[in-house]
Amino acid sequence: MKIFTDDSLDIAQMASAFAALGSEQRLSVLRALVRAGEDGLSIGELGERTGVTGSTLTHHVKLLAQTGLVDQEKTGRSIRCVVSYSRARELSEYLLKECCADRAPSDMEHQHD
Repeated sequence: MKIFTDDSLDIAQMASAFAALGSEQRLSVLRALVRAGEDGLSIGELGERTGVTGSTLTHHVKLLAQTGLVDQEKTGRSIRCVVSYSRARELSEYLLKECCADRAPSDMEHQHD
């Protein structure tokens, strides 16, 4: 059995980020921000789109920000949330980096049968 040993990726950080996505509401928040694009959404807009509001929304955004998945920008009295696409890519690449690495060469030959 191969053991993943990539020093550039801290497994504890990855686990923390994936754990943050383990909540339906946080996943909904992140999806809304991905859909909004690089301009992101204000906290109010984010609440309207997800149905998550008040201190609950603040809590979820804070957790996503702590894992690096969401950046918050304060403009005046408003807070704008933007998804960190580089962090989201890093998470998906972490999962897919060693795709099929443990498959035997004979398994690969029959992949298209």
